[in-house]
Amino acid sequence: MAGTLQTLTNLINPVTRTARSLNSKSNNCCFNVINKSLIHRKLAPSVTVIRSHTNSDQIQRNGGPDQPPRNSGILAMVEPLFSFASNNFLPLALVGGVALGLANPIPGCLAYKYQLSKVSTFGIFIISGLTLRSEDISAAAEAWPVGLFGLASILLFTPNLSRIILQLHLQPQEFVTGLALFSCMPTTLSSGTALTRLAGGNVALALAMTVTSSLLAIMILPFSISKLIACGLGATVPTEKLFRRLIFTLLIPLIIGKAFRESFKGLADFADNNRKLLSVLSVLLLSLVPWMQVSRSRYLLLMVKPAAFLVAVMMGVLLHLILLSFNAISIRCLCALSGGSNSIFAKKENFTALLLVASQKALPVLVEVVDQLSSTFGESGLLIIPCIAAHLNQIIMDSILVSYWNKNEKSVANAKLA
Repeated sequence: MAGTLQTLTNLINPVTRTARSLNSKSNNCCFNVINKSLIHRKLAPSVTVIRSHTNSDQIQRNGGPDQPPRNSGILAMVEPLFSFASNNFLPLALVGGVALGLANPIPGCLAYKYQLSKVSTFGIFIISGLTLRSEDISAAAEAWPVGLFGLASILLFTPNLSRIILQLHLQPQEFVTGLALFSCMPTTLSSGTALTRLAGGNVALALAMTVTSSLLAIMILPFSISKLIACGLGATVPTEKLFRRLIFTLLIPLIIGKAFRESFKGLADFADNNRKLLSVLSVLLLSLVPWMQVSRSRYLLLMVKPAAFLVAVMMGVLLHLILLSFNAISIRCLCALSGGSNSIFAKKENFTALLLVASQKALPVLVEVVDQLSSTFGESGLLIIPCIAAHLNQIIMDSILVSYWNKNEKSVANAKLA
């Protein structure tokens, strides 16, 4: 631009010097006419070049004057589908496993026959150990009262909802029993922590509650199931056998994964840099479980009335709403008793982590428990189906809740800036 202005100045100066000998009115008229003419002649080629260059770029991007644009048609339609699948991989994988089991049960039955269900659960906890960072757990020490209440809510308070659930009557009765078992489980292995991270909560606290509740559940679950559920049904739970199996399928792989992480620096770096890939692998392993269980019980599922299944799904939604309400009210009460707005429970990060993690229940642990109980409480496939729906419901509902929180925070931030 500077060069162009200099050129225009050099061109205008001789004209200006020539015009000084004329009278003042003629000078002004001649100067304006000549100046406009010269500027137009000088800039016109530049405009033409710019337009030609732009047209050339458009032709090159579109693949030539006679070729269609590259980003057209199919790509424009496929890209949103890939984005949707990536953002909703967990529910899609679980629903896909159920659909495959219903469509063709033979592969799922063979996989179950060769103990693939135990391999999948073992693999999930191996991955959990690989991604478990020591600094994350130690960082949660400051919020230990919050974590302590979270553990009590997960393992002691909310399992008592099973007594109420068992009072319901629904055919098949396994739907009711399955949800009662589901209420006794520890928190989810990954979704609670992931949602806490998205909401800007205390991720270290969420991870500590997740790991600790899973470990304690190995010792508590056999007794809570025996006391809360088996007594009401007149059934006997093989407590010692279940305890041994939970240690083998949950605790040992978690320790192995953590030991490998601490022993090999390269493996720890790989796990940290590929958390999304490991999460996808964990979800795929999880989806194998409903696939095999549904395959084994397909003939029974086809006999269930759609209305009964819809009622079971709504029961799962109601269960999660009760868990959210109980934990939210409890946190408010604890805030009032421990310093109000200055309480450690009142910190947004701790409140978010506690509410999300303590209100979710783990599907993999439930599947392992049902698998070990065999037919103690009924057909395993019918026990798991309503729990799969409840698991999907809690993820979807909490995702909406986190999105609502983030939207409100953004609105408040914009208002402060304004």
